[in-house]
Amino acid sequence: MNDTTIPPTPVLIGMRLALRPLRASDSDDLYAVHSDPRVMRYWSHPPWTRREQANERIAQLERDREHSEFYTWAIALADDRLVGTVSLFALNRTQHRAEIGYALGSREWNRGYATEAVRLAIAHAFDTIGLSRLEADIDPRNEPSCRLVERIGFRREGLLRQRWHVAGEITDSAIYGLLRDEYVAPRNTRTS
Repeated sequence: MNDTTIPPTPVLIGMRLALRPLRASDSDDLYAVHSDPRVMRYWSHPPWTRREQANERIAQLERDREHSEFYTWAIALADDRLVGTVSLFALNRTQHRAEIGYALGSREWNRGYATEAVRLAIAHAFDTIGLSRLEADIDPRNEPSCRLVERIGFRREGLLRQRWHVAGEITDSAIYGLLRDEYVAPRNTRTS
């Protein structure tokens, strides 16, 4: 895919939240999510320590999007405030596959927002982009995240041992897969 055919990042509307493109004005909220040690505990990089990292990340995503197809959305509640992110990345249209990742601010945990956001991204991947496989790379110690993808229909397909080196710690990756034929889409989602 060349840079002239990369589709724009759509807004996806759910029952209680929307997925929308990141904006420069999201930097403070993005920093709040990515600087929280509880949120970043099982990520492939340590928590951010400088507010500028949020600005740098938003700018980098904007530059990368000019040459590569991926989708990074702000998870926004009714007040349009970013409370997390969900992404489809490593997208390969030839192989009809991509990876999915997400982060949600700890103040919003246990409300079903991550599940709703991930389901919206999956619907876009399968129904709009036409992918047939999604993968999730999750630290197996992150039991809530493992349960989330399993509830949605992902299957654990393997374990990659000692995959990540983060802040002096070596961690494994549980690899989950979801096939379009296995996915049961929720009702009441729409794209705008």
